[in-house]
Amino acid sequence: MNIVKLINLRTAGATALAGAAIFAQPAMAQTAGSNLGASAEVTANCAVTSTAIDFGNVDVTTGAAVLGTGGISVVCTNGTAWAASADVGTGAAATLAVRQLSDGANTLNYALFTEATRTTIWGDGTTTTSTIDDIGTGVAQDKIIYGSIAAAQTGAVAGSYADTVAVTVTY
Repeated sequence: MNIVKLINLRTAGATALAGAAIFAQPAMAQTAGSNLGASAEVTANCAVTSTAIDFGNVDVTTGAAVLGTGGISVVCTNGTAWAASADVGTGAAATLAVRQLSDGANTLNYALFTEATRTTIWGDGTTTTSTIDDIGTGVAQDKIIYGSIAAAQTGAVAGSYADTVAVTVTY
């Protein structure tokens, strides 16, 4: 009888385990999801810096024109069309074609050009002047500005002459 009870207990235990396995369910993890968006808008931007034209020491007694160069450096967003213009400067009677370096009331006429042949006047793009145009690349684009102090100014008084020309980049 002890043996029969032992077998019955083993059989009953196995049956209970099998039944528990059939009815037991694994714990299910719950999840939730979402998509994270990312966006940016690249805007058109430009910046300009300049390097002055220094004509150096000018000997007006020769009556010859004096040449010099300076420059602008423009950085615009890649693909952005831009145009650099120049105003007349600070000379009292200056025009785009004839700008004036001044030392008090004394003046020395000069002009700014967009190319080495010094035939196209750099200005605002109106009448006989031209702007400097290009398309941005995302890196600095250096442009040479060509200057010329007009010949035959032998009556100029010795002094330190200066002018300031405003440069504007439109894009």
